[in-house]
Amino acid sequence: MGALLAGLVYAAMSGFGLAYILQDILPELYGDKIYSNWALLLIVAKLPLVFALRAIGGYLNAVLITYCGLKILEEIRMRVFSKLQYLQLEFFQKHNSGDLLSRSMNDTAILQQTIIQGSNDLLVQPFTLLAAIIFLVWTALENTGVGFVLLFLLMVPVCVMPIRHLARKLIQRAKQLQKEMGVVTEYERENLTAIREVRAFNLEEEQKRGFRKLLQKFFGLQLKVTKYFKAIAPSIEFITSVGLALAIFYAKKTDITLEEVVPLVVALYFSYDPIKKIGVLHGQFKKGLASLERLEAVLDEPITITDEPDAIELEKVEGRIKFDDVEFSYGEGPVLKEINSALEAGKVYALVGPSGAGKSTFANLVPRFFEVTGGSIQLDGVDLRKIKLRSLRQQISLVSQDPILFNASIYNNILLSRPGASEEEIHEAARKAYAHSFIMDFENGYDTRVGDRGARLSGGQKQRITLARAFLKNAPILILDEATSALDGESERQIHDALEVLVQGKTVIIIAHRFSTIQMADMIFVFDKGKIIDRGTHDQLHKSCSFYRSVYDNRLS
Repeated sequence: MGALLAGLVYAAMSGFGLAYILQDILPELYGDKIYSNWALLLIVAKLPLVFALRAIGGYLNAVLITYCGLKILEEIRMRVFSKLQYLQLEFFQKHNSGDLLSRSMNDTAILQQTIIQGSNDLLVQPFTLLAAIIFLVWTALENTGVGFVLLFLLMVPVCVMPIRHLARKLIQRAKQLQKEMGVVTEYERENLTAIREVRAFNLEEEQKRGFRKLLQKFFGLQLKVTKYFKAIAPSIEFITSVGLALAIFYAKKTDITLEEVVPLVVALYFSYDPIKKIGVLHGQFKKGLASLERLEAVLDEPITITDEPDAIELEKVEGRIKFDDVEFSYGEGPVLKEINSALEAGKVYALVGPSGAGKSTFANLVPRFFEVTGGSIQLDGVDLRKIKLRSLRQQISLVSQDPILFNASIYNNILLSRPGASEEEIHEAARKAYAHSFIMDFENGYDTRVGDRGARLSGGQKQRITLARAFLKNAPILILDEATSALDGESERQIHDALEVLVQGKTVIIIAHRFSTIQMADMIFVFDKGKIIDRGTHDQLHKSCSFYRSVYDNRLS
């Protein structure tokens, strides 16, 4: 409301106040009447008063609009980030992280700019135009000889034509530009996260060539957007200048006095100038609309994995997991089909098979990272869809093959698996993961920051930190995606000793790539082409399953 009132003051002083000064004050001063110094000062003081009101109104309008724009930007970014926390993993497989970063940062910034600049002009310019037109109509009614100027307002519809044409081109290019910004961001992000591989394979020049090619395409789109956007104002200026020229021409031919012409020309200018700015504003809104559509694509994306209305909280979990005719597809054919398995509580299960056979998908269905497309999965006899997500995932510890650490202290990286754990519990978890010793070797101990994605730690150290999380959480279900793959021989032996203790009383799913990992398994599931083709112990399978024997002989030995 404050921004609106300030904008009204600014518009009134721009459209009506200045024209009033030119028409009434100047002729009064240069008439025959003699004024005292004080009287003269009072008259001329109207000019700075008008400009003071105009300046104050413009300043308050700009500040308040900026405040509103920043608050809206904050809210939109928060909504996008919040939505990303709950979207299903399929969404992230379809959209690369660079594009999502571009949407949440670059597109929101463009939208903010549109709101701040656009909303300001959206308030000011129409009222400026209205004030100028009111002045023109009032003058025409007072002096019928100058009513001709109203005819020149008919130039306004002509200005709409270039606005519509250029805006249509602008929104097409703006969408392409924002999409290409995501591609550039993803390329750079990928390069930075794989910087060691770039060095190892001498890819520096190739990466530079690839990035330059993307930048050149991005530059071309930027230039096209700029050309369409910057063409709006000159087009309208030319059309309006024709209207002004015709008004002056007509005034000269009809012998209208200079005192009458000047305020009319000023009022006409203040009528045409808002039209030009509204045209530019229309172009700015089209750019903002392109960004808004990309943001809405995230905000309107349905969240398919949610709590059902009658979902329950888990109290005590034994860890019995049953797959009942489970099928799963990413949309391009089944990844898992006809999966029927009963995992007993407290047992260790290893998943073996070639890459793409469905092992990781099988494990990812347990914490409902994906939703089954057929059949059901039960935990202790309860369908997973009838369990609250937060409650379900509290019962599961996950250690990935590629350990992910946040750019925080080692202490906080372990703590996130069970917020509220004591310092002694964290230290004990680290000891069980054989991490305490190397942590204390750092100058800052547990307060050592690990860097971006744990860049300051070795692969084995990162893996042991993630294992410490699992020890701290101590959940009844444990999923290990080849948790020892990044460890050296000595550390692997120590971790295996620790895991033999950790798995006691837990239901454990191991996605195995090495024979040493599956030795502790009570049961092995052999996967091929989305099916479990056999199951049993290592000795049983090696004797009876030729496929397992082939996989074991070629990959696991």
